[in-house]
Amino acid sequence: VVLCLQDTTELDFNGQHAEGLGPLSYERQRGMYVHPTYAVTTSRVPLGVLDVWMWAREPKGEDGKRPGPKESMRWIEGYERLAELAPKLPSTRLVYVADREADMMQLMERAQDLGCPVDWLLRAAQNRALPNGDKLWAHTTGGEALGQIEFTIAARPGAKARKVRQHLWARRVELRGNNDTTVIATCIVAREVDTPPGIKPIEWRLLTNRCATNLAETSELIDWYRARWEIEMFFNVLKNGCQVEDLQLGAIERIERALALYLIVSWRIAHLVRMGRTCPELDAKLFFDPDEIQAAYLFQKTLAPPNPSLNEVIRLIAKRGGFLGRKRDGEPGAKTLWEGLCDVRA
Repeated sequence: VVLCLQDTTELDFNGQHAEGLGPLSYERQRGMYVHPTYAVTTSRVPLGVLDVWMWAREPKGEDGKRPGPKESMRWIEGYERLAELAPKLPSTRLVYVADREADMMQLMERAQDLGCPVDWLLRAAQNRALPNGDKLWAHTTGGEALGQIEFTIAARPGAKARKVRQHLWARRVELRGNNDTTVIATCIVAREVDTPPGIKPIEWRLLTNRCATNLAETSELIDWYRARWEIEMFFNVLKNGCQVEDLQLGAIERIERALALYLIVSWRIAHLVRMGRTCPELDAKLFFDPDEIQAAYLFQKTLAPPNPSLNEVIRLIAKRGGFLGRKRDGEPGAKTLWEGLCDVRA
């Protein structure tokens, strides 16, 4: 199984004069949008970028409407590109994973029309009415929960790491489509219990074409959805590690060509960070060119050993980027690794 994560990020080039840029969240901001399909394993190892949309918005007209194609089409086209890829990977099941913006009946209908060559797993945004008049979320949680899961949510800005316990429900449902069509899907609700005081409970409502009839199948889908966070980490590497918003190029076409390269670089850095933390004793030669390894040791004024470990080389390279390597510093992050690689490759 390969999880194909889709999401959109905006790149802010405000203050620059590159031709072809457009408004962002605020009309006076100038920049562009990037919408990749980022592939990871179910254990969250980054595999690469499969597809990407890049575009700049046109300014709104006098009527307040924005000309150009609907941006929502990027979600449907992203699924179609994966559907084209699926026959070439007969031993791999692709799973399209996206957040609430992708909760569109047109996407689910398109997948059903194609025979669902790629599974889809979406965070639901709409509490739809079912054919019997029930509301989707109340209908799903109407019976006893399948059981409980527990996991640790990582620390984020303004929030400490903590354990989360959720009760899970799953129901097979018929969703009303357009033009009297129906889409068969499974609705999953994961609702946090015993939340610490002062913290908003985490509740996820998901839709998928896959069946989930027991706790194991449902918790597996929740785990796959939680892997969606990896694309947020990928965007962090792209913007804060590689600092692509500092590019000084004269036209959006040049920015797009540069981004095509930086997306690959960002995947490599994300892959190195992940593997360096989960498999630190692997042979560094599996991940680095011999010249990169040699340069990392030369900066330390020493010769490279015959078989250096991955973590050892990563830490040496990151030190060139400002990583101090003190006991309390933990492992290197994307920014120091990127800046160190720039020195090593130079």
